[in-house]
Amino acid sequence: MSEEMNHSFGSLKQIDAGVLNVGYAEAGPADGPAVILLHGWPYDIHSYVDVAPLLAEAGYRAIVPYLRGYGTTRFLSSETFRNGQQSVLALDIIALMDALKIEKAILAGFDWGARTANVIAALWPERCKALVSVSGYLIGSPEANRMPLPPKAELQWWYQYYFATERGLAGYDKYRRDFARLIWRIASPKWDFDDATFDRSAASFENPDHVDIVIHNYRWRLGLAEGDPRYDELEKRLAEEPVITVPAITLEGDANGAPHPDATSYAEKFSGEYAHRIIEGGVGHNLPQEAPQAFAEAVVEVDGY
Repeated sequence: MSEEMNHSFGSLKQIDAGVLNVGYAEAGPADGPAVILLHGWPYDIHSYVDVAPLLAEAGYRAIVPYLRGYGTTRFLSSETFRNGQQSVLALDIIALMDALKIEKAILAGFDWGARTANVIAALWPERCKALVSVSGYLIGSPEANRMPLPPKAELQWWYQYYFATERGLAGYDKYRRDFARLIWRIASPKWDFDDATFDRSAASFENPDHVDIVIHNYRWRLGLAEGDPRYDELEKRLAEEPVITVPAITLEGDANGAPHPDATSYAEKFSGEYAHRIIEGGVGHNLPQEAPQAFAEAVVEVDGY
């Protein structure tokens, strides 16, 4: 795979899937093995702008959707609860796979995207051929998140506590671009991104549902906002921290400034063929954008397990 920097995905596609009309980029042959690349917060599909062409060149069909609340993805109804809980984000991707008639795909992601991929791999392994997950096993629960951490660890989650307040909601809405830029710098202290790179992704935060989804996601994690009772059973299963049985590679950058678990704490959560890789060179939290070659190579490698 040759690495060239790409500045754009070109034209995006839209498709009705579940409660959403999902905006997504696609690269590679339509009949190639499907890989779904999932972004996090506060990022967007451009985290994969240099990964998707590498996978396409290797013969894969790479699909990069905007999560609910980002970019061109929209709710089909104004009545739908703007819900950010983990099981619902996973159900969005299952619905997208159904709409695209994809029975099984390799799932790869970081941050919210890694958690979403983890959930699908754990609850619907028949839909997940293999997994690439930055920072490993990220399935959690409001119950587990009630456990206090040492002060230094709590400090890393400052924004989560800010979002728990009405001031935080108003502040994120007013300063969402400044907020995202700050998180990018904290989470990837050695990534020298330029204004154009940031602006390209920050445009996706202008989505009309963005603030509602982000605030609900973090408040739900702390047990400060209710989820949708229809998904209580799924969340109960996730709270038990189910083992992931599909082949998996977990990745970690050597300069990740965001909160992340130690790899030794989650290795036993992967019972199938498994490997962990540390990606060196000052690589931070947004690993696929900072180290696209290494990320694409992990996808190809795990496909061979």
